Parts: sequence; C-alpha cells; structure tokens
Amino acid sequence: MGSSPVYDLEHDGVHDVESGYVSGSSSQADIPEIYFTKPHLAFLNRQLQNLEPQEILQWCITTLPSLFQETAFGLTGLTTLDMLSKMKIPRPQMVDLLFFDTLHHFPETLSLIDRIRERYPLVNLHVYKPADSDTVEEFARQHGERLWETNDELYDWLAKVEPAQRAYRELQVGAVLTGRRRSQGGKRGDIDVMEVDEAGLVKVNPFANWSFEQVQKYIKANDIPYNELLDRGYKSVGDWHSTKPVKAGESERAGRWQGQQKTECGIHNPRSKFAQFLKEQEIKKQQEALHQALDLRLDVE
Repeated sequence: MGSSPVYDLEHDGVHDVESGYVSGSSSQADIPEIYFTKPHLAFLNRQLQNLEPQEILQWCITTLPSLFQETAFGLTGLTTLDMLSKMKIPRPQMVDLLFFDTLHHFPETLSLIDRIRERYPLVNLHVYKPADSDTVEEFARQHGERLWETNDELYDWLAKVEPAQRAYRELQVGAVLTGRRRSQGGKRGDIDVMEVDEAGLVKVNPFANWSFEQVQKYIKANDIPYNELLDRGYKSVGDWHSTKPVKAGESERAGRWQGQQKTECGIHNPRSKFAQFLKEQEIKKQQEALHQALDLRLDVE
C-alpha cells in the first residue's frame, strides 16, 4: 500500500484532481487505490455522522474497494456481520472477516467462532496468528513466558500488530470495518466514522454513535450467538491475561488492562509508534551484542 491517501492538493503536486479522485488511467504510480483530500474526508465524516450503521455499511460496500471487516467477535463486530449478511451482497462484493488469533484468547471466544461459522456459512474468515507460532506453548518458547508483563509493546507487536500488517499486505486490504464506538471511552471517545492511518489504510467505524445498550439490544432482538463471557460480567473481551469482568457502573472497557494507562491493544495505535519501538529494540539488541563481544574479548585477554 502506498503513502496515505489523504492529500493536501496545494502541496502534493497533483494538478489533475478536482474532486479528490483520479481516473483509472492515471499514470501516477504512487497514488493509492483509495484517494481522499483532507477536505473531502472531513466532508464525508460530516455526512456519515448523520447516517444509521446500515446506511454506512451500504456506502462502504459501494464505495471502498478491497473492504474487509476486522473482528474479535465482540457485540459490535457480530452486529456488523449480521447486518452485512442481510444486505444480500453478491459474492464478489462480500466482506471477508479478519480475525487476529493472538493464541491467548479465551476458550469461549474460540468456541464462538465455530457457532458463527455455522450461522453465517457464506462468509470467508481469514485467521492470522503470530509468525512461526501455532500454539501458546510455541509462542512462550520463542519469546519467553508472560511476555505481556515483561515487554508489553513487544507482545502487542508480535501477537497483534505484525499479524495485522501481514494480513493487510497478503490480502491487499484497502479498507476495514471496525467495531469501535465512542461510548467505549479512552482513545475511542472522539473517533470519526471514517479514518485513514499513516500507511493509507481506510478505517470505518459504522457504530461510532451507538452505545453498548443499543448493540446489546440488536444482538438479542436478532438472536445472534455471542460470547458466553458477557453473561458473566464481561463487557469487552480480549486476551485472557488482560481482561476481567467489570463492576456495576464501570465503563465498558474498564476490565481491559486494569492498573495500566493502556486503552488500546496496538492494532489501532499509530504505526509510527511501533516503527520507533522496533528501531529501539534493534538498537538495544545491537548494544547487547557489542557488550557481549567486549566481555568475551576481555575474558580472552
């Protein structure tokens, strides 16, 4: 994927663009498949803000090529999937699912996936795991026990961010539907319906305006299978080691990463943050190798 598809027309050198689009015959190879000017993106958000989720989803299907849905099968993701299934979308335009299996999901989450496959047999599900690890035991052998405690950012990169970026690259993902809502609080409290990340990936949050209660009501009204943990006090379900039930009156995501300042798992954080982190990890590794070499030399002398 090329550079971000949000352009400032006064400075990017593009002169043949009037509405924020280029023609399919354009010879400029660096222009991404999905292209918006900043004013156009702001305009779209003002328009989408006033639409219902079903209308936003319909707009996405007809407007955004290479569209996928990212989900960990929470209530909002399940609602999205159900609404899409009822739109009778023809096969070439059907929205495939992306699930990032961190190897640390609850058994209840994994069993839900089987029920979802049965309920929606026409939907393609792409599962991505950490590179070179198929089990939690393999992951621990390669990266150490309880990595989420010893190096949380590295854990996020290995278990979530790298698999996501690999999926985007291999599947040529141009846009994704997410289950983020403003009512979830934290960094999500002021999200737009439509966003574009640093690498040009378009992210659409069709339920940005909905509350937990609205999503829950839809799930019950349509008899959609959901995670059994939600009947045991959980509201937001992630990895088992960083998810707890919430108490009455607590925010929806209060059970995630308790005792930490963290509110996001990494997939929705800026990619530059992880680029900087990986650079620092590499420098640290080189310094450690240098120190070992010097220590070995001193021992020999």
